[in-house]
Order: sequence, then structure tokens, then C-alpha cells
Amino acid sequence: MITYAGLFLLSAATLALEVNLTRVFSVAQFYHFAFMIVSLALLGFGASGTFLTLFPRLEGRDPVRALVLLSWGFVLTAIGSYALTLYVPFDSFRIAHDWRQGAVLVLHYVALAIPFFCSGTAVGLLLAAQPERANRAYAANLTGSAAGCLLAVVAPSLVGSEGTVLLSAALGILAALIFQHPVSSIQRYASRFTFHVSRITQAAFALALILAALWSPSFLAIQLSPYKNLSYALLYPDAELIFQRWNGFSRVDVVRSKSIRSLPGRGFRCPGQPPLQLGLTVDGDDLSPISHVSPGFGFMTLDFTDCLLTALPYQLRPGTHALVLEPRGGFDVLVALAEGAQEVTAVEANPLIIEAVRAQGEWAGGLYDDPRVTVVVEEGRAYARLARERYDVVLLSLTTPQRPVTSGAYSLAEDYRYTVQAFADYLARLDEGGLLVVTRWLQVPPSEAIRAFALAVEAVERAGGDPKASVVALRSYQQMLILTRRGAFTEGELEAIRAFAAPRAFDLVYLPGVRPDEVNHYNVLPEPEYYRACAGLLEAEDRDAWYRAYPFDVEPPDDDRPFFGHFFKWRQALEVLAMAGHTWQPFGGAGYFVLLALLALAVIAAGALILLPLAVHGRGGEPLGATLGYFALLGLGYLCVEIPLLQRFILFLGHPAYAMATVLFALLLFSGLGSLISRRVPLWLVLILLPVLVGGYTLGLPALFEATLAVPLGVRLIVAVVALAPPGLLMGMPFPKGLALLERRAPALVTWAWGVNGAASVVASILAALLALSFGLSAVLTVGALCYIGAWVTVVAIRVPRSPSSPRR
Repeated sequence: MITYAGLFLLSAATLALEVNLTRVFSVAQFYHFAFMIVSLALLGFGASGTFLTLFPRLEGRDPVRALVLLSWGFVLTAIGSYALTLYVPFDSFRIAHDWRQGAVLVLHYVALAIPFFCSGTAVGLLLAAQPERANRAYAANLTGSAAGCLLAVVAPSLVGSEGTVLLSAALGILAALIFQHPVSSIQRYASRFTFHVSRITQAAFALALILAALWSPSFLAIQLSPYKNLSYALLYPDAELIFQRWNGFSRVDVVRSKSIRSLPGRGFRCPGQPPLQLGLTVDGDDLSPISHVSPGFGFMTLDFTDCLLTALPYQLRPGTHALVLEPRGGFDVLVALAEGAQEVTAVEANPLIIEAVRAQGEWAGGLYDDPRVTVVVEEGRAYARLARERYDVVLLSLTTPQRPVTSGAYSLAEDYRYTVQAFADYLARLDEGGLLVVTRWLQVPPSEAIRAFALAVEAVERAGGDPKASVVALRSYQQMLILTRRGAFTEGELEAIRAFAAPRAFDLVYLPGVRPDEVNHYNVLPEPEYYRACAGLLEAEDRDAWYRAYPFDVEPPDDDRPFFGHFFKWRQALEVLAMAGHTWQPFGGAGYFVLLALLALAVIAAGALILLPLAVHGRGGEPLGATLGYFALLGLGYLCVEIPLLQRFILFLGHPAYAMATVLFALLLFSGLGSLISRRVPLWLVLILLPVLVGGYTLGLPALFEATLAVPLGVRLIVAVVALAPPGLLMGMPFPKGLALLERRAPALVTWAWGVNGAASVVASILAALLALSFGLSAVLTVGALCYIGAWVTVVAIRVPRSPSSPRR
């Protein structure tokens, strides 16, 4: 049992490091780099199985020495590889112009995979040394990993992500100490090895790491990409960082500089100057202004707001009761108050943002403490379902900066605020005649604004309305405003919109009865593309055909395919490849093709890990094909279930980090329990129930979310864990039961099977993301179910008599 306790701690350290590194990369680079951590972790596990298969003598030598050294290998390489990423930084924008950045990326990938290789080798060593107890070792691995997920959520709030790396390493040392305990289940080997470093010294080093995590040394501070908003803001000569906090899913910073100015959606003819502003960033990006309000003057004296696109809904609905979703630094709340709103409900999912704005006190006019403002800490989509009040205006704040969309570099981020179901929820919160307000950035050719317009059109139609009479769009030189009315716009409102737009030089894009000669007057484009796109969308007899013909993918996202930022179509391939290296974007503008390249490299790497042991040793007479098929399908199946569940639960739990920690915790915990009881359940029953259950979740999860999305977050967390228990329990059984079959029929293949499973998981981690982008999350779950059906077919072939050449253990 002591050995399993050590494995539990080492596995907890490993998963804590993995989850935390996704946060580190989200801050240091960009969100779409975080998925790389999952693939490199799995690569490390796959390589460990190959290593043990190539060097089988390691299994027969001193396990205590090996486990202790592997634990220390994890400790040293976890800290070392993290430090490497700080002091040899990777620049994704320069990779197309500087071959050395490609070498740095490979170096980071290999270095960061080594801690997971060490941990995976420890797990594989125990599976091979005691195959008759494989279910216990696998259970310790999975339940420890579940505990590591919790640590990765809790620790950053206390010590930051940098400190969490050190805490993970400290856990690795504790695992090494437990492996050295004299009552370990493998104590018979202890006398063969005298440790050169005393246990007291090792414990002291663990304590030093814990203290260092609490201290957060500056030399381990995350180095931001120079292309993040916070990095740009800190370049101003007078820039000063005045606020920085971590929680389990974000880092919030506030920077002060007289040069920070932001008036999004401003018209050409606006004499007013923006006030002094601070810049608030989340994970170092998406800068949102916190505006200065002079003491004693109040919000109503801020005349610059009258010249913004978002002033229009308040002029159409004076004295309004407004709902502002995710206002970040509060600029949209300030506009609402300045334009005369009587009540404003500000719904912000991140409590650190509220804390950061409130920390500015009277300098920011006490914005979130104003008696007219009610602040709710909740995810906007969940609040729209939870609230029973109705509002005159519901405004969805634009929280992302303007980014090029042609390459698909920003496709991977799920955004459940911009789906058809989300817009339907927002419309349901409107009083009769109320306005849903959405702004998006302009792109040429039109893309993201047209997709948002299509979302509004689809949502109105689903609610039984007429979008031709209920949707209006205007544009400034940077943004497009979309107003969606509950009910048809009146003639008086349409005239008021025209009267608002003309003196501020806002161009009409679409409103009921607009004439072609009324558009494209101020910010003149070569062609009135926005008007044509919106009018064409509304007038199309076959809207699906219109979407197919449009240059970008602007079809409205839904909750099954919630990738608002994914505009790529294959017809763009030649154009994107021609532009690659000629635009200042991540990976030279070839973002979507980077995913395809990574998939190809993953397939090659997995093939090498699987085939190398066969080339070196050969395995004649053993069930190679069946073993390869069974354990590869298990690896593919597990990830093709886990990843779409993780992405779906982002909607339910409100943030990717919460979803990742909860889904991984529940699946790993219950998979560990499933592994413990696996010997009591027939394998054929598990492999029949699993596809049925996964298929049922494809239909059942949307219904579950529909029924429970409005409950408080704590209740949703409990619902999530309970909902994930059945698949987790079943998914933990096929692997140890397969190892039990191999132990009886071909024990030499146990470590190879461990490597095959890990190698296939590397491919699955990237493949699942690409399938979700192209076909939706339900399709990926279906692939996972099919993998388990395939495993049921292939496992029959493993049931062969033991080959005489198979060595015994």
C-alpha cells in the first residue's frame, strides 16, 4: 500500500503540473497554445512504455532505486523545463522568418515532455513489476491524478502559477520519500540500494520548494509574449503595474499609463476626448479600459459617451433597466450610466476583475459600488438562464481585441456566449420591445460581424420573429453594432436611428427598408460589402447555400460547435499558404495548418514509439495486432470522450479551467475506482455498455444543461461530478482488464501496451480538437463510442494460448 501511496502522490504532482502548464501557456503565449501541453504530456507517457519495452531488464532490477530516481527526475525536469521556457523563449510570430524559433519550439516540446516521461515510466514499471495487481497501480495513478486536478485549481490562488510548478515538484519529492519507506510492498529490494542523499535532506529540499512557492521568486516569473496587450502597454515610458492577482483560472493585471486610451466604436465627428484610463488585462491580453471619473462630477457629465455606437440603445430606451454581460473593466457600464440608465446589472464571471476595478475606488467613480449598479459574479450565459427579471437593454460586451481571422490561428477557443442557443437566452431576458446589443470588429472581407448578424437572425427566427423587421446594423470605422429588437422596429425608432447615425458619421449597414444609396457614406469602402452581406443573408431563399458560397465560414455556431472564431474554409487553403510567412501573425499566418502539421507529426511520433520495440526485439508468435488494436483504440476512445466532455462542460461551468479541472477530476477519480473493481465485471459487458452510454450522453447532456444551467455554480459542480461518474467508472476498466489478459497470455507485451496506449492518446488529443472544429463535439463523442466498439471486437483476438516463446515473470 505504501508503494501505491507514492504513486498516488507522483501522479497528483504530474497532473497538477500538466493542468498548471496549460495556464502558464495561456498567460505566456495564447490560449490556443495550451492544448500543446496535453499532447506533450501524453507523448511523455507513450515514450515511457517504449523505453521500458526496449530495456526490459529495468523491470527486474531494483524497483526502489528506479522509482526514487524517476521521482527525482520528475522534480528536476519539471523545474528545469519550466525555467527553460522562461530563459529560452519561443516567438510564434517569428517562426516563419527565423528557423531558430522552430528549433526552440522543438526544444520546449521535448524538454516539457521529460517530466511526464519520468512519471509515466514509474507507472509502467509498477504495472510490469506486478501485473497481477495492475488494477491497483492503475487506480492509484488515476485517483492521484484526480487529486492533482484539484491542486491545480486551488494552488494558483495562493501561490500563482509559478508557485504551483514548485508545489508540484515538492509533491514529487514526497513521492520519492514514500517509495523509500521500509514497509513498502517492494521492500525486499530496499537492502540492495543505499541512497546517497538522506531522507532528511530530501525532506528539507521539499520544504524549501514549498517556501519558495509562497515567496514567488522573481526569476521564475512568467515571461509574457511581446505581442500580448499587457506587453505592449508596459512599453510606455510611464507604464506601471499597479495590480496583479491569480485565481484558479486567470491572472488579472492593471497597468497605469497616461498613454492608454480606448474609445471603441467612436464616430468620425466626435470632438470629445477620452478620459484618463487604466488598462485591465486577463492572462496578459484583451485589454479593457478602466476610465477615470472626476470626483464630484459623476457619470452624467461624461460627454464623450454620446459619440459611441453603444450610446444608441440608451437613446432609444431612455431611463433604461440594462443588463451588461461580462463588462470587464466596466466601460459599457460607464456608458450606460452616462447615457441615463436608471439601473444596470453587471454580470462578470471573474471575481478578480471586480476586485481590480473596485480597487481603483473614487478614481474610477466607484463604478461597481454605484447604487444604480448591481454586480453579479456569474457566467453571463448562466445568468441569462438563471434570472427571472426582464430588461430594456441586454448588452454583450466585446472583450476581445481585433485580430485577423483569415488563417484560423484563433479558431480553437470555445465561446459559448456566441451561439444560437445563447442568443435565444439573451432575447428571452428582454421585455417586449427590448434591445439585444452586440458589437464586433470590422474585417475585410466581412467575417466576424456577419457571423454575429447571422446569430441574431437565427435567434429571432427561432423565437418566431421576423429578422427583416427586428434587426438593425450600423458601423463605425472599426466596429459594427447589431441591435436585435424583441418585436419589429417602429417607424419612429428607425428614424431615430438614422438621426443618431448621420451627425456622428456612422454608416447604416442594415435596417428595415434601407435603400442602397443610404449606405457606405462616411467610412467609405470600395464596395458596400457589409450591406450586401447582411441583405444577401436575409434575402437568401436557400440560406445554407448562401453560407456555403460565402468566402468564410460565417454559419451561426451552436452549442455543439461553439467556435465563433473559426472562419476557415478549405477553399482558402491556397490563399492562406501563399500568405504564410508574409503576415505578422502566430506561425506566420498558417495557424490552422499548424494543427494539421502537428497531427501529422503526432502520427509519425506515435508510429515510431509503437514500432521501434518491434524493430529492435521482434515479437513473433504473440498477439501483436490485437494488442496494438485494443490498446490504441482505448487510448483514442478515452481522449475522444474526455476532450469533447471537457469542451461541453465549459458552457455548464463557465470557464475552461473549471471545466478542465472538474472533468479531469471526475473522470480520473471514477476511472480509478473502476480500475479497482474491474476484476469483478466482465470485459464484454463494459465494452458494450460504454458505447451505449457515450452515445446517450451525446443526446442527454444538452438536456441536462438545459434543465440545470440556471442553478448556482456549486450545485452545477456537484451535478457535473455525478453526471461524469458513470462513464468514468466504465472507462477505467478496459485498460487493467486488458493488461490482465496480457499477463496471462503474453506478459512481455505489458509495457508495450502501456506505450501503445500513450502514443495513441497523443494522436487523439489533436485529432479530437480538429474533429470538433470541423464536425462538432457530438461527432467526436461518436468517434469515441466507435473506438470502444472496435476494442470489443479486437480483444477477442488477444484470447489465444500463451506462446511458448513468451517469457514468464
